[in-house]
Amino acid sequence: MKIAIINGPNLNLLGKREPGIYGSTSFEEFLEGLKKKYANIDINYFQSNVEGEIVNELQRVGFDYDGIVLNAGAYTHTSIAIGDAVAAIKTPVVEVHISNVHAREDFRKFSYLSAKVAGSIVGLGLKGYELAIDWLVSR
Repeated sequence: MKIAIINGPNLNLLGKREPGIYGSTSFEEFLEGLKKKYANIDINYFQSNVEGEIVNELQRVGFDYDGIVLNAGAYTHTSIAIGDAVAAIKTPVVEVHISNVHAREDFRKFSYLSAKVAGSIVGLGLKGYELAIDWLVSR
């Protein structure tokens, strides 16, 4: 089984960025643990601060992988292009947000992705990535 994790802007700063919201663990540290926990799954990780690169990665993996875990970061609330890319591919996508976007600024309450993904997980910290993988594995 092949699962892609795609992270958007500023998620490369996890562990440094607003630890009160996002925690003190870097995504690279977290990813090591995920790969150990899911040793039988090929987990491919991609992060970009550039919208078009995220679209390109969705298109690259979106027809061959078994699942995608997508945290588009702030692009969730602004990117029609990423939403369109999710709608265009056949691989199921689970939208993940580390923080509870519904308890934050008003602009974060709208997602261009939610209507196009299989499901959304918000506010459960990095555990949301594990829950998304568990769902993708069990489907």
